[in-house]
Amino acid sequence: MTDLGVSNPAFEGDVSQSKQSKNEAVKYDHEKGESASPGNTLTVEQEKIAILKNVIIISVAFMFLFTSYNSMSFLQSSINKVDGTASLTMLYAAFIFSCCFLPSWMIRRLHEKYTMAACMLCYSTYMAAQFYPEIYTLVPTAVVVGLGAAPMWSAKCTYLTKSGKRLAELEGVGSEVVITRFFGIFFMFFQSTQVWGNVISSTVLSVGVEKIDKTAEELLTCGYNFCLDQKNEESPGNATNSTSSRQDGPPPWQIYTMASIYLGCSLFAAAITVFFVDPLSRFVKETPNSQEKSGLVLVAATFNQLRHPYQLLIVPLTIWSGVEQAFLGADYTAAYVSCGLGVHMVGYIIICYGVCDAICSVGFSPIVRKYGRVPVFSLGFLINLGLNITLTYWTPKPDDLVMFFVISGLWGVADAVWQTQINTLYGVIFPGESEAAFSNYRLWEATGFIIAYACSTVLCVSSKVVVLNVFLLLGIAGYYVIEILEKRGGLEKDKEGKVVVLDRLFLRLLEKGRTGV
Repeated sequence: MTDLGVSNPAFEGDVSQSKQSKNEAVKYDHEKGESASPGNTLTVEQEKIAILKNVIIISVAFMFLFTSYNSMSFLQSSINKVDGTASLTMLYAAFIFSCCFLPSWMIRRLHEKYTMAACMLCYSTYMAAQFYPEIYTLVPTAVVVGLGAAPMWSAKCTYLTKSGKRLAELEGVGSEVVITRFFGIFFMFFQSTQVWGNVISSTVLSVGVEKIDKTAEELLTCGYNFCLDQKNEESPGNATNSTSSRQDGPPPWQIYTMASIYLGCSLFAAAITVFFVDPLSRFVKETPNSQEKSGLVLVAATFNQLRHPYQLLIVPLTIWSGVEQAFLGADYTAAYVSCGLGVHMVGYIIICYGVCDAICSVGFSPIVRKYGRVPVFSLGFLINLGLNITLTYWTPKPDDLVMFFVISGLWGVADAVWQTQINTLYGVIFPGESEAAFSNYRLWEATGFIIAYACSTVLCVSSKVVVLNVFLLLGIAGYYVIEILEKRGGLEKDKEGKVVVLDRLFLRLLEKGRTGV
């Protein structure tokens, strides 16, 4: 899953940085980030290598972290059912709060390196909770993850962006080129987590698995007709949800094995960040102007951004981005894969999704450069619309093994459109407003996750597919309106060159109506 959707290169537009000559050696103090003695210097080539080394180490650390988190989150609706899905709902609720108040506060106190390391440890608590998965262990640790997620991603974005700007100065090229390269390296490692984590889960869960032999009537309750509440009602006796889910799911030793591996991966991610990543101050000297907005100021800017006509138009598409990721992780895996094939197949299916997502995330860039955004967005829309129709009429059966992989693979292709192009679109249509714009991106994508996970415990899949279609259609309609307005010259601007916000446009219309002009 995405990434909790917080990574973007557009922060670089708001970062001021001191100018240094391309051939000047850089002096630094490892502890304070201040100028040191003349003997403590890096040559230009050494600094270039050091910057690239840190980008790769950060990418590897995130790869280990999300190898564990992504795989475990995809399994929650299958192994912990209602409790696991409820925990993910609370995770994204905490994430929204965290986005508003914590990133700037933590980065100012811990700086980028130690903010990343500390927040990675937050994810370890959720891995540890899998050893005793009850509502009172899963939900609090999920809240801890949500609180740590926004500062971690913000620190990562800041580190890659500022170090990218510094390398661009050293190489004498545009900063956008280098920053895009850095984020490409990062997401190459990040997208591979879908493979490594699910290889682990599928290998562990496949041990001792017997072939599922469901009757035709039992298979009719899978897929579009799947209802989690109905499954709970059919559980024998008066067992609690968590007890019945563990009885229906994999044996405890398999869950403990996966939890141990994933916990080790998350701890290792924090360790290599602490011991091998250099402080950003080694390359970039901080100035007061380079600090991000305080929490309350950013909250005010975030909601003030909603006065921008484009922001309201793109909100449904941003929510869709969260809804579609959560549906795949919570509902497709439980209602189609686990119900139709068995929980041991979830990992293999998600691997196909991750590989297609990673390949297309890279492959769409040259297509956009050649043909523009509209064909790529339209392709994502048509793929998801076709998949939604397929999920409505297709009943999953063990004999349809190829179909499970085709659906997940195509979902990965479409997801690559949304994850890469929505981020890019925000950077293009909100120039100079990156913090407020991407704060809205995080807010509304997280809202999409919350909607999907909250619906997962109370609605049947048939209703959830309707929700998917509503947000998909509203989202693509809003996007097309933006493109049409851009083709016609963009939004109306005032004398200062700023976009006229909605309330002012509305007042102008009222005034014109009164005067008849």
